[in-house]
Amino acid sequence: MSENNALGISPNRVLAADAIRKLGHAFVAHDIDDKLLGAMAKAIDEILPRVEASPKRSRAVDAMKRAAFSSVPEDGETTEHFPDCIVSGKANPMGVAATGFRDGDEAVVKVVLGAAFEGAPGRAHGGIVAALFDDTMGFVLSILATPAYTGRLSVNYKKPTPVGEEIEFRGRCISREGRKIAMTAEASCNGDIFADAEALFITVPSHKFVTGT
Repeated sequence: MSENNALGISPNRVLAADAIRKLGHAFVAHDIDDKLLGAMAKAIDEILPRVEASPKRSRAVDAMKRAAFSSVPEDGETTEHFPDCIVSGKANPMGVAATGFRDGDEAVVKVVLGAAFEGAPGRAHGGIVAALFDDTMGFVLSILATPAYTGRLSVNYKKPTPVGEEIEFRGRCISREGRKIAMTAEASCNGDIFADAEALFITVPSHKFVTGT
């Protein structure tokens, strides 16, 4: 059973999220006929009340947190944090839907950023790059089987981040001292590094990570 199904995420919810993401990128990337824009607005306005009339979701946050550290991913195994995660969650229509996997002691995230994540035309917004670094390092925590929160994240932007091309984020733990975990990571496209980062994570006991108390 996939993690999405284990957490009660319908396959159709993931399909719908993917369709909405594709629409958002296509909307930004194309000069759409004004008549079609009007038809789109009408169609969305017609379906929106049905969506808003649906029962409110009760998301099992504690279950999602437990799932993130329930088992250490095998080498080469793909993973995601939570189905609704803004970076790796496939069920979040506003998210990146990045794919993460383990490569030895390193975590790797690969993604093609669409036009909706542009800052300046043709290049990704720096905030998206920072979020991808944060999630990549979060996957390192899964490899370490150690719950922790981001204490500090510093990003060095060397070159513009491309959209429409596959980019790779790669991170690892470089030291541990008490509750402090230090990490570094870099982001590249076709082997060319366009950004790097360093971060400090603070570990928390498993029961506090789950309950937030």
